[in-house]
Amino acid sequence: MKKISLIIGLALIANAGFANDGKPLYKDKNASVEERVEDLLSRMTLEEKILQMQNKANSNIDEIEKTFEGKSYGTTHEMSRSAQECANIYYNTQKYMLDKTRLGIPLLTAAEGIQGILQNECTLFPHAIAQGSTFNPGLIQRMTEAAGEEARIIGIRQVLSPVLDIARELRWGRVEETFGEDPYLIAEMGIGFVKGYQNRGVACMPKHFVAHGTPVGGLNCAHVSGGERELRSLYLYPFRRVIEEAKPLAIMSAYSAYDGVATSGSSYFMTEILRGELGFNGYVYSDWGSVERLKTFHYAAETADEAAQMSVEAGVDLNVDWTYTLLPDLVKDGKMDVKYIDQAVRRILTVKFKLGLFDNPFGEPQKVKAEVRSKDKVALAKEIADESAILLKNENNILPLDLNKYKKIAVVGPNSNQTVFGDYAWTSRDTKEGVTLFQGLQNVIKNKITLLQADGCDWWSQDESDIDKAVELVRNSDIAIVAVGTRSTFLGRSPKYSTAGEGFDLSSLDLPGKQQKLLEAVKSTGKPIIVVLIAGKPMVMSWAKEHADAVLVQWYGGEQQGNSMADILVGNVNPSGKLNVSFPRSTGNTPCFYNYYPTDREQQFDSGGSYEEPKGHYIFEKPYALWNFGYGLSYTDFRFSNCTLNDSIYSIDDTIKASIEVGNVGEMDGKEVVQLYVKDKVSSVATPVQQLKAFKKVFIKKGDEMRIELEVPVSELALYDAKMNKVVEPGQFEIQIGNSSDNIIFTKMIHIK
Repeated sequence: MKKISLIIGLALIANAGFANDGKPLYKDKNASVEERVEDLLSRMTLEEKILQMQNKANSNIDEIEKTFEGKSYGTTHEMSRSAQECANIYYNTQKYMLDKTRLGIPLLTAAEGIQGILQNECTLFPHAIAQGSTFNPGLIQRMTEAAGEEARIIGIRQVLSPVLDIARELRWGRVEETFGEDPYLIAEMGIGFVKGYQNRGVACMPKHFVAHGTPVGGLNCAHVSGGERELRSLYLYPFRRVIEEAKPLAIMSAYSAYDGVATSGSSYFMTEILRGELGFNGYVYSDWGSVERLKTFHYAAETADEAAQMSVEAGVDLNVDWTYTLLPDLVKDGKMDVKYIDQAVRRILTVKFKLGLFDNPFGEPQKVKAEVRSKDKVALAKEIADESAILLKNENNILPLDLNKYKKIAVVGPNSNQTVFGDYAWTSRDTKEGVTLFQGLQNVIKNKITLLQADGCDWWSQDESDIDKAVELVRNSDIAIVAVGTRSTFLGRSPKYSTAGEGFDLSSLDLPGKQQKLLEAVKSTGKPIIVVLIAGKPMVMSWAKEHADAVLVQWYGGEQQGNSMADILVGNVNPSGKLNVSFPRSTGNTPCFYNYYPTDREQQFDSGGSYEEPKGHYIFEKPYALWNFGYGLSYTDFRFSNCTLNDSIYSIDDTIKASIEVGNVGEMDGKEVVQLYVKDKVSSVATPVQQLKAFKKVFIKKGDEMRIELEVPVSELALYDAKMNKVVEPGQFEIQIGNSSDNIIFTKMIHIK
């Protein structure tokens, strides 16, 4: 009997790891993800495991064998080909992985996806900063669902987005990649962004973990100063919410340092906080060069292999530089425990199985022509651009333009006949792939009015030789539209003369080049002047606020930016964007975010002076933003009334429910953003003067009224006390409701038990 039992036991062991059809268990789609991962991991050699922890780029369909040599890697990317070419490359590469590698492990195919897929000819949606100014997370979820459809057809299953960094340092070039300055807004937009892509089976990778967006001096890569309370209250907030509510499958580490600690080499950041505190259970992908930089940039490691070991043990699972090629020797020499390798590979394989790559890793190359950049996706890009533009000034209701009043319109400025998409768009250096402002006006106005165009100056240099030409054109017109701002393109495609974007940081926030002089020269003609700022960040627009008849902001608006702005200028579209980043009065007036501590702006003595009457704090200038977070005008008027709360006394588990009536009392249909802020009246540690905690964008026809409901869990009122305990302190809180942070229409006091 014992002999029979032994034979049965040996037979069971021999059959372990195999499905009923004789295939390895990891190839059985009916097995659980965990079972499949463990089975595959048990079959892999050390070298095969470490290849899964690396990226291998591939851009040539004819060199797949030469590139991969029968080996499977963790991820691959392609950033220079068209959608059709990339679809063909990925289809054949995945087929190679399944048929020509020992274990048939598919690749995670990756692309940048912040404003649509990076492959040439994909839909060019507005950039992230424009997405944020819509204050419409549902609209952005529709955008990423559409971009996700393009990704799936091409065969892309992972995007290296969104950016959850906080735009508090405006000199930083990458402000355009953020959703704005407020952690709550960033979280809401990020949740919509991730859900959209992942609804289409495309993994998202929020970045940069952590606290990357406020570098010292505004210089990309520089360290970020701060303490534990700021880390948790501010920088971790969007990641915490997005991880909890959208469940992204990957996170990208930062190549910078927080409080002197290089984050990509820190187990405190990458494991204790990210996985332990925030509950993230996907895999971590290094930002480009972040592991090697532990040695060459941060000097946290003496050798490259020490940098690799430090990063793996910290919790960075997959690296896109070369240093993880050193891992096999570290394990073989006994310097590193193989458990860290297994842990990283287990996380990467889990994502591949969750995405279904082992069962069907292929795109649909035959559908690229019909589905990529289809009419409905281009129309969606226009809709997002329409909702993102922000009207900041409209003296005497000069906008929308009354076309019956003008015979000639001058359209001048370096961005007047130039599309600008921002970094991580697939466009070429001269970015002619979309519609410019001048072209948009031609499309809308047609032959009703004569349109004249001149740049006047470029966007970066000290050359002012063409300003007189533009001024003469304005003199011969009835009104001037002047488009100024910044330009940036994808860092990977040899940008030239960029004034924003990754790696292109500014020491001054004044308009680059001679653009300010152009504005002043146009104003000197006495003609009405409408200033359109087309940029990736706020610039110093103090002169424009005082002297222009109207000021419009269009963050990089995607391929339909010109048609969108033209429709807004003539009144076919009512602007509804709100500022997601406050405007500074000067470079020295930064940072100028709205949610400052009372001690940082509200002085007991002077609150700023002027050249005519110097005072203190600052001597010649007010210490407040020029235009504040949440601000944005409309062509119609909205009236807020009858604000009520569901209670006045709350406990920790309660939800504050606010209700308010909003009526459109103007002459045009429009959209308004109802915003709810909270102010902690007395707290044991400093808290901001106000914090956004709810908002809702609604469309209201003229003459109509709508009741808006907003909810805030009391837990959102928590702070980190002096001992770093997260608590909701009892006491009074002020609920503020309005249509911008500095236009609060109703305040209600509540008490927390």
